[in-house]
Amino acid sequence: MSAISALHDDALRARLDAAIAQVNQVLLGKPRQVKLAFTCLIAGGHLLLEDVPGVGKTTLAHALAATFALDFQRVQFTSDLLPSDIIGVSVYERETGEFRFHPGPIFTGLLLADEINRATPKTQSALLEAMAEGQVTVDGQTHALPQPFFVVATQNPLDLAGTFPLPDSQLDRFMLRLSLDYPDPTAERALLTGSDRRDLLAQLQPQLDAASLAALLRQSQAITTSGALLDYLQALLQASRRHPDIRVGLSPRAGLALLSAARAWAMLSGRQHVLPEDIQALFVGLAGHRLVPARGGDGDSLARQLLADVAVG
Repeated sequence: MSAISALHDDALRARLDAAIAQVNQVLLGKPRQVKLAFTCLIAGGHLLLEDVPGVGKTTLAHALAATFALDFQRVQFTSDLLPSDIIGVSVYERETGEFRFHPGPIFTGLLLADEINRATPKTQSALLEAMAEGQVTVDGQTHALPQPFFVVATQNPLDLAGTFPLPDSQLDRFMLRLSLDYPDPTAERALLTGSDRRDLLAQLQPQLDAASLAALLRQSQAITTSGALLDYLQALLQASRRHPDIRVGLSPRAGLALLSAARAWAMLSGRQHVLPEDIQALFVGLAGHRLVPARGGDGDSLARQLLADVAVG
């Protein structure tokens, strides 16, 4: 590495550290969740936040958009929301005698799909093409989305009233799912005695931009993985497909997502190589929402069981 590139990497790392510190100042007492969110965005993935209302899911999405200098749109998902309310619609114009496409809120850098599971499966599925390919198709015409493009979706627990389960194909598009949970007593006291979160969000300054985000993605992709590490990753994938309590195991897309996320996590941890511990740190958040139980239970418990069953090396 040349002296110039090393200096550039050091400067980028300093900006990344400042970005993480800034989000941690807004979302108090959640350093692991913040690191997971940064991992997801740096790896080019989409993030699903599942928790009860009022624990900071929307605050995290706002903080990420401001810190990464991303255009931001928020869509409140409801039972009467239509796909066109998200993607946009073609409108006939008399003056030209042609249909003109009017883009919807999905044409942004970071889309907050708030309470995504309150919308019907048809409306939820409107995000599939956008999340997988960075484009949408309306009336046979394909429209590219801005780059970078991220979806941060919030989801209420399914036992709350008025919710619809996300289709398996939709869940598979989210690289990570995480829960913020309630704050610990120290963090909650700081919330009660500190500044209003809305005031703090308004004061946030961009620490990174699209170019630096692309540079971080390239750096994370260059993190090395050994053959033994890939053996361990594949063993987890295979175990998920053979487990008697799992009806649908992890797809090849999930394996690629796990590898990308592990590289980003290793980079954020200051290393140039992926360790089995990186896979383990991410596995429940990546696999839990993708695993379909064969007879009751939940995906997170099955993911933990796979980690316990599959040996390293």
